[in-house]
Amino acid sequence: MDNAFKIKSFAFAIRIVKLCSYLKETKNEFILSQQLLRSGTAIGALHREAEYAESKKDFIHKLGIAQKECNETLYWIELLKATEIINEDQFESIYNDCNELMALLISILTTAKKNINK
Repeated sequence: MDNAFKIKSFAFAIRIVKLCSYLKETKNEFILSQQLLRSGTAIGALHREAEYAESKKDFIHKLGIAQKECNETLYWIELLKATEIINEDQFESIYNDCNELMALLISILTTAKKNINK
């Protein structure tokens, strides 16, 4: 499952970069897109950091931060929709991808926490 997360989080980061480019070029939206870019790309970056964690606790800590970044990304996507900067179709697609990452993170973290004392 960890490898699936690596692939999906990288693909998600690409979508985020492209969405933020679109928001800047087409909607003249710079502030929210910058926040979205930061949190949306941090998810995969933190997973990459966790791959070389110094300990199981460090692994859990880094993925815990990735989970927070994922939740923040959901917020920015919701805000973009609520302010009608993105439409329903744009929202649904990227929101669902982000929710999938959140579910994977929760699963990985749950397993890691169960195995920490083994």
